[in-house]
Amino acid sequence: MDRFFKLSENNTSISQEFVAGLTTFFAMVYIIFVNPMHLSATGMPWGAVFLATIFATVIGTLMMGLFANVPYAQAPGMGLNTFFAYTVVGGIGYGFGFSWQEALALVFICGIINMIITVTSIRRQLIIAIPKNLQSAISGGIGLFIAYIGLVNVQIIEFGAVPGLANFSNPSAVLTIIGVVLTLVLILLKVKGAILIGIVAATVIGIPMGVTNLSGIEFNVFEPFKEFPITFGAAFGGLGSLFSDVSKLPLALLALFAFSLTDTFDTVGTFVGTSKKSKIFTDEELYQMGTGKGFKTKVEKALFSDMVATTVGAVLGTSNVTTYVESAAGIEEGGRTGLTAVFVSAFFLLTIFISPLVGIVPAAATAPALIIVGILMSSSFGDVNWHSLEDAIPAFFTVVVMALAYNISYGIAFGFISYVIVKVTLRKAKEIHPILLASAIIFLVYFVFKALNGAGIF
Repeated sequence: MDRFFKLSENNTSISQEFVAGLTTFFAMVYIIFVNPMHLSATGMPWGAVFLATIFATVIGTLMMGLFANVPYAQAPGMGLNTFFAYTVVGGIGYGFGFSWQEALALVFICGIINMIITVTSIRRQLIIAIPKNLQSAISGGIGLFIAYIGLVNVQIIEFGAVPGLANFSNPSAVLTIIGVVLTLVLILLKVKGAILIGIVAATVIGIPMGVTNLSGIEFNVFEPFKEFPITFGAAFGGLGSLFSDVSKLPLALLALFAFSLTDTFDTVGTFVGTSKKSKIFTDEELYQMGTGKGFKTKVEKALFSDMVATTVGAVLGTSNVTTYVESAAGIEEGGRTGLTAVFVSAFFLLTIFISPLVGIVPAAATAPALIIVGILMSSSFGDVNWHSLEDAIPAFFTVVVMALAYNISYGIAFGFISYVIVKVTLRKAKEIHPILLASAIIFLVYFVFKALNGAGIF
């Protein structure tokens, strides 16, 4: 095991990887309940999506662990699943009007396209195209994004006319504060497994507070298996009808573009951001990716694993599978190899049988982990040259939009677009990497189409 995962070489151990895997698992296990909630709005059976979510997570994360040997976990992406349910299918508001089977077919095609992009090393050029200053902004922005997820999930930040701080009458918010303080104390005292201990302790403390609910521990293990055949392979049926209506072709291409773009930049952003401090991927690996035949680096293997997971997930019956930014929680606990991902996969597989027990861990218990990881990742802001407007403007828009728009890709989009504007204004257009320029234009076109669709024109 040491030789296969290179534990000694990465200065880690089985126990350290176990704790890291368990930490990542608890930080992201909410997806097995949230994803079915969103996708079932399209008419997909809840139990089938529940199983598809788990199976896609297990397969994708195992590929990260066994093929790429990196401590990243994969699962159906938040944001991507809501786009799938409420825009592509159109459960609410302005929808494209595709059936959920056709939407799965689009996700399947997206995975195939992105695999081709990865194999041809276009993604390598994408990473190289991002200036170091923007890479640091992406890393810090992801930290704020993660912390924001934690704050919003437990309603510490409330939304009225404007966002505001809660009055802490909500027990979940109070429990989160307790969890944050407890975990920070453990971290400052250099206690191993501090984040995991904080999650478990907050779950226990939440019982008398009424936040941890023990009353609903009931679950029919076999019911989802009866529904699973409904979604399994449905994407292939959707392929047949997807392009039969020529009038829907522009919408199909737009949805496909949005899926591919968001999936690509969510993953690239997560890799760049989380490896900035942990050195999971070195700069040399990032820049050498795709220089020869086959998969020469961990980055290439990880990117390919991400795309395979999306394709497999579509066949199983779920929206785009992507690399989870919550993996940063396990990385901060010392996860450095694929063994962390293997442990995460094992824990997710067990949730089929113990989902009631996993389900009692409240968001208030995992939110502190996300908030603290955000603190730790904010150190990347120190690498941004804030004293130069030329560097500060695109970095600012990257960070602010990423956090406040609740979307990693949108933050990267605004960073790219503002970077191009700044460079052109200063007559430094030659410094813009062609791929970054093309990406900025594509993002701009995407926002224009999004506006037209929102206005009911499309």
